[in-house]
Amino acid sequence: MVTTSTGRILRISPEEVAAATQSPAAPAAPSVVSTDPARRADVLFRVRRDEGHELSAWWMIGAFVVTSGLVILLLSGVPGVA
Repeated sequence: MVTTSTGRILRISPEEVAAATQSPAAPAAPSVVSTDPARRADVLFRVRRDEGHELSAWWMIGAFVVTSGLVILLLSGVPGVA
C-alpha cells in the first residue's frame, strides 16, 4: 500500500512493486494493466475524485450534528423518558 500526499491509499501488488524497481534492459511494448479500485464490481458507492478534491471532513461533522439533533428531537417526544 502506498499513501499519496493527500492521504489517499493506493493498493499495489508485490508484483507491481517488483516490476517498478527492476530496470528493464530493453523497453518492451507498454502493457500496463491498471485496475481502478473505484470501478470494481463489489464497490457500490465509491467515487473516484481527482487529487486534491477529496470530501471535506466538515461534511461528516455536519452530518453527525444534524443526525444527533434529529435523534434528540425525536426522542424528546417519547413519553416516560426522564
